[in-house]
Amino acid sequence: MATPLTDQEKRKQISIRGIVGVENVAELKKGFNRHLHFTLVKDRNIATPRDYYFALAHTVRDHLVGRWIRTQQFYYEADPKRVYYLSLEFYMGRTLQNTMINLGLQNACDEAIYQLGLDMEELEEMEEDAGLGNGGLGRLAACFLDSMATLGLAAYGYGIRYEYGIFNQKIRDGWQVEEADDWLRHGNPWEKARPEYMLPVHFYGRVEETRDGPKWVDTQVVLAMPYDTPIPGYMNNTVNTMRLWSARAPNDFNLKDFNVGDYIQAVLDRNLAENISRVLYPNDNFFEGKELRLKQEYFVVAATLQDIIRRFKTTKKGVPGRTSFKSFPDKVAIQLNDTHPAMAIPELMRIFLDIEKIDWDTAWDLTRRTFAYTNHTVLPEALERWPVQLMEKLLPRHLQIIYQINQAHLDKIAALYPNDMDKLRTMSLIEEDGSKRVNMAHLCIVGSHAVNGVAEIHSNIIKTQVFRNFSELEPNKFQNKTNGITPRRWLLLCNPGLAELIAEAIGEDYVRDLGELRMLNDLVNDATFIRDVSKVKQDNKVKFAQYLEKEYPVKINPASMFDVHVKRIHEYKRQLLNCLHIITMYNRTCSTVMIMIVFDPLQAAPGYHMAKMIIKLITSVADVVNNDPVVGSKLKVIFLENYRVSLAEKVIPATDLSEQISTAGTEASGTGNMKFMLNGALTIGTMDGANVEMAEEAGEENLFIFGMRVEDVAEMDKKGYDAMAYYKKIPELKQVMDQITSGFFSPKNPELFKDLTEMLFKHDRFKVFADFEAYVKCQEKVSKLYKNPVEWTKMVIKNIAATGKFSSDRTIKEYATEVWGVEPTNLKIPPPSEPREAIEETVKALKKM
Repeated sequence: MATPLTDQEKRKQISIRGIVGVENVAELKKGFNRHLHFTLVKDRNIATPRDYYFALAHTVRDHLVGRWIRTQQFYYEADPKRVYYLSLEFYMGRTLQNTMINLGLQNACDEAIYQLGLDMEELEEMEEDAGLGNGGLGRLAACFLDSMATLGLAAYGYGIRYEYGIFNQKIRDGWQVEEADDWLRHGNPWEKARPEYMLPVHFYGRVEETRDGPKWVDTQVVLAMPYDTPIPGYMNNTVNTMRLWSARAPNDFNLKDFNVGDYIQAVLDRNLAENISRVLYPNDNFFEGKELRLKQEYFVVAATLQDIIRRFKTTKKGVPGRTSFKSFPDKVAIQLNDTHPAMAIPELMRIFLDIEKIDWDTAWDLTRRTFAYTNHTVLPEALERWPVQLMEKLLPRHLQIIYQINQAHLDKIAALYPNDMDKLRTMSLIEEDGSKRVNMAHLCIVGSHAVNGVAEIHSNIIKTQVFRNFSELEPNKFQNKTNGITPRRWLLLCNPGLAELIAEAIGEDYVRDLGELRMLNDLVNDATFIRDVSKVKQDNKVKFAQYLEKEYPVKINPASMFDVHVKRIHEYKRQLLNCLHIITMYNRTCSTVMIMIVFDPLQAAPGYHMAKMIIKLITSVADVVNNDPVVGSKLKVIFLENYRVSLAEKVIPATDLSEQISTAGTEASGTGNMKFMLNGALTIGTMDGANVEMAEEAGEENLFIFGMRVEDVAEMDKKGYDAMAYYKKIPELKQVMDQITSGFFSPKNPELFKDLTEMLFKHDRFKVFADFEAYVKCQEKVSKLYKNPVEWTKMVIKNIAATGKFSSDRTIKEYATEVWGVEPTNLKIPPPSEPREAIEETVKALKKM
């Protein structure tokens, strides 16, 4: 039995959601009413739920602002090394509840809103998701910002303030339809425009050789307007900044046309400049070589580097401003989140060479010591390769610099490997097979002092296969940094029942140190704890089932297994394998006593035909299964529309089984797998990405692992993959494929899925049939265990206890000490209520550490 908590321990664990003080509640109510009247200019007679949300958001923001300013004052005084995280995506989701949790205000806000006669959940639902990312890469960036603030790092996120985020997905007649995500239409209470820091960004033009060196002239200028969003750490008074750039046309943009009388057209043409920050490119794991995308990539790095250098040169009063760049890498660390911000490397070189007049060798040394690069994919179609012709037109000076970098790089290789033309060709920054292209991954590797993958298996593949030549040249440069998730959003916020149950059992220190969860291993056989964990899961399932019944015309039994597949629709993530299994279960239903539900959410990129066909197949199978009276409630299939962060926060706590079934060697890491594990779902998956480390942490026997390993896939690639052999050998697979091919799921158009079936039979790079039999057998093991709720929950507890490694706090600590050269700190910045002198005392304490 778990040891009961003392009264003192009980009081301590309340701090997870914050203490409710009478003064706190009164102050929050006063702030709420003030903002309703003075900010929104409304009273309770005419205010809408959205007005109430905005009033609450502004009230909570008031508690951020003092800490935000105090944090910047502290950094100004302490002059720490600053970390800049450059990403074209930040998938932030909603801000209100996360801020309340990190400031310890949630219980007080709940009470204040209750006393005002309003519904907190209704107000939270009014907030638009900040969907400024496609999926994993952007959500990882958001988790990292949370951890950097929680660990007291002087860190900044830099990206683009897209006017339209990831599209809203609608399913009409089984097909995906995209609608614009106009997330800013009601305004954003969390951002602060900073027009005083607006910066010019140059495009096009030509390079002129002068006595003072090359000069980039006749350029078109676009202005970058910064919008700042506060990023609070967990209960430590640190509030860092995410700065997103918005494109603005300068006032004189094309106004030369005014001289010929076309003033109206000149003003309308301003849109061409401002299109740069209009919309997020909705492709994930697919490179689209569009001019607008390259403009976005350069726009964000050009504005950011000007900002970084301005901040580097600024020092506190009484200390002369920095004019030498010798200490630049000692004060600045820049992390490139994939290759999208790779143009930062030639841009920093351009600034050093052309503006600051630093010699090439010194500039290159400073640049390499400043940058580090994270690789997120091994898929060839995802690696960025920009046409030289396009770069020459858009960024002529940068292309010159890239050629110079490449020449020095190739000279070094030629000296080490004389007459090895193949090595020179494969390691060049410029690819010349067909049209000339700049390989952005090679640029990042050559221009950085550290390169990392995002899971052990992924980092090994990078070193031994994808970038093997580079790894052999500089083995110490290549590292691994396994991804992580923030426990604040992905447990405290989305699953308060489980968060509080864990705090009652082991105290609340696990929120800052997820490794503490290992103490739950002592409770694996505790009947009371097993019952309580099971009850929390059931409560979450009931709540989610109610949501589903409201949104979809399907009645759900919360006692059934919730089997969930949350991934971007892509062939390598193998939603098709899951779909084939669903059809197999449907064919077996008469002998099946298990009731199962399968959800297959997530968008397909608008231009990805095969992904859209996969969605259509899933929705067509769902139509047949859900309307078959023989099947009844034994099996239900739902495709969740418009999956996003706020929906994930509902889905993940209710999930029993998490699908992580990519072909071994294709998923870099995954972070959804970690979120499900932390929230008490068991994993069915291949040995791919972070699944491998999850199995190491929890024990492979506590996951449902099936299918080919990386070496098996490599062996099959050598001898050739014969899909037809599996089709002939496995009767259930043959039956399923025959049903799809014959039009069983598309009677009005039997040929509808021809492209899918042809791909599966003739050119399936991801070998769905090869793992089909193992997957079906593994699902049978899952069903068998699910019938034994006590044993199932014991395995759940073992999984939760093993998630400590997968906190983004751990990942960021590793980046900090092994890549950026900074130390995390537990020091609390003095709150705004303390005098300014308290900052100096904290700075002294920091320097003594």
